[in-house]
Amino acid sequence: MPAGLMPFHCLVPLLALQFLSAELQINPRVINKETKNQSQAGVCTSGCGVNGAICSEPCARLFHGERLFMCQDGKWQKTTDSCANLDARSLFERISADGSVNIAGGHIGGRESIMNMKPGPGIKLQSVTTHGNRNCLADLSCIVPDILSSPAIPGNIVNIVMLLKNISLKLSEDVNRAKMQSYSKIANHVLNASVISNWAFIRDKAASSILLDSVNLFARKLLIKSGSESILEDFMSTKGSSINKKTPGKRFDFSMRFNNSNSTIAGSVLIPQEELLKISTPSDAVSVAFPTLGAIMEASQLDDVFVNGMILSVALPEELRQISLTFEKFNKSNNVMARCVGWHSAEKRWDEAACKLKTDDANSSVCICKHHHHTFKSFSILMSPNTIRNTVLDYITFVGLGISIFSLLLCLTIEAVVWHHVTNTNIAQMRHICLVNIAASLLIANVLFILAAVAYEKVKDYAICVAVTFFVHLSYLSLFFWMLALGLLILHGLLLIFRKMKKSASMATAFFIGYGCPLIISVLTVAITEPRKGYVRDGACWLNWRDTKALLAFVIPALMIIAVNLVVVVVVVVKTGRLSVREGSRSQDLSSVTRTGKNVALLTPVLGLTWGFGLATIVRYDSLGFHVTFALLNALQGFFILLFGTLLDRKTREALRMRCVSAKWKCSLTKS
Repeated sequence: MPAGLMPFHCLVPLLALQFLSAELQINPRVINKETKNQSQAGVCTSGCGVNGAICSEPCARLFHGERLFMCQDGKWQKTTDSCANLDARSLFERISADGSVNIAGGHIGGRESIMNMKPGPGIKLQSVTTHGNRNCLADLSCIVPDILSSPAIPGNIVNIVMLLKNISLKLSEDVNRAKMQSYSKIANHVLNASVISNWAFIRDKAASSILLDSVNLFARKLLIKSGSESILEDFMSTKGSSINKKTPGKRFDFSMRFNNSNSTIAGSVLIPQEELLKISTPSDAVSVAFPTLGAIMEASQLDDVFVNGMILSVALPEELRQISLTFEKFNKSNNVMARCVGWHSAEKRWDEAACKLKTDDANSSVCICKHHHHTFKSFSILMSPNTIRNTVLDYITFVGLGISIFSLLLCLTIEAVVWHHVTNTNIAQMRHICLVNIAASLLIANVLFILAAVAYEKVKDYAICVAVTFFVHLSYLSLFFWMLALGLLILHGLLLIFRKMKKSASMATAFFIGYGCPLIISVLTVAITEPRKGYVRDGACWLNWRDTKALLAFVIPALMIIAVNLVVVVVVVVKTGRLSVREGSRSQDLSSVTRTGKNVALLTPVLGLTWGFGLATIVRYDSLGFHVTFALLNALQGFFILLFGTLLDRKTREALRMRCVSAKWKCSLTKS
């Protein structure tokens, strides 16, 4: 299959994200409390012996929780950290006259999954006066100083996320500017670029998605009183505006820092005028931008990808379903192609079905996205480090496929014209049956690949992608298994000294090898990997490699067949030399075996070399040379089959010449 065209990635902010990515590769194991090594502080920083062993350390004085380490290559590597000194519940309890305010829903020490936490008891919104006759529950200002003065360590981050979640669930009615400002300050504290690496040690990796959903829930209740609102923090920005059907399109523009330097990143949300015409009554629209949250959120659902722009959340009236978003890229490179995605809030994953890429260049991408109140409210662009995007590859792939398809059609046409002249022996007939099916399999695979590329760009339907990948996989396997059938039948004729094999048995054997074996492998592959959504790769309709290694279901059979056919070539060379002396009476069969052996000898190295470069692109995905060579050789396989299987065969050329002469003779007789 021609090389997929996918881009490099950028970690943002650069240094912090490199550290984060390394830490995210560690998968903390569930520790049995009876076997856990309860160590003293400092022991887990010394050397270790057994890989996978777990060590724990208590937190420093005045902090509660623990730090867990895993032994890797003789060193203890920190996996989780629940150390905290912030008791979120007490922040509200101490200002309540009767202790009824329990906004945080209980203390979290990092041991319990945030996903399983239950909201606290119902809040009595009584008048609570503090800080000089100000209602703290009205603007949340009384808790902001304590939170901002606490360190944003993993345990405190968990507590703050749970606090924000419960505030969103219980105090999201009548969100005014003051309340939104306090809420933004609290969220900004854990979104700071300097603390991104601390998120890697939170045991529950869903914490970042909970934070995103909580902010979205709270921000959509923001009351826009003066026509527009703008609440800016360094790492979280909220903008709102009153809209109606007469509004000539509405744009929210953001320009924010994405690390602790003066570097900025931009993004914008555009509500088209044709969408605004759907509004029945004047309403509010709110958008929130996060320049660092994408670096925190896991993108593991999409095959080792990373967010390459800010995350933009939108709260719109239910009538509005489509918006346009512009994302400036952190990594500005022509070799990086964006994929527009929406955050599926129910399934906690990025989903490409939410958006379509409108334009893409080195600096920015424009996405057209579907806004849905219950699923898609947040959007961004993803990048992959595992594939190269290059215009040269596009031209080579599709021009080469065009040549390949034309060559295969010509090959099948020639075979149909000369069939009766070149199939006068069983061996010759089986050779041409195999050649026709090799050409037909590759022709189907090439056509399906083009349809898959078009379908992926235009439709981006996962089910269609799975179906197309299945048939492309089946077709490519059939190409190799028909070559195996060709080699084995020749081997049978040579080793058994041309013992006659029944035609029906030969045909049944060849078709079982050519189509039966590929069908079994293809069905088993999709049955094993698809329940885990690991059948197709991200960014192209082809077999997955990173998650399930489904690509091995093609690579292993192909390499084994190439190895077998190389053995066949050696046997053909040795045996035909000996047989030519003593098998003069069977010179016609011997000639057929020799010609077939030449086909196998020529096609096997060509296909082996082609797919050898395919494996090289997996190992060296950043090598443009390997990608160009693989795309060129792979796209021209049809031409090689026409050249080596048909045009270079002497008997086929003679039969074709005879047909041409016969056609001219008939034409001459007709004129006479």
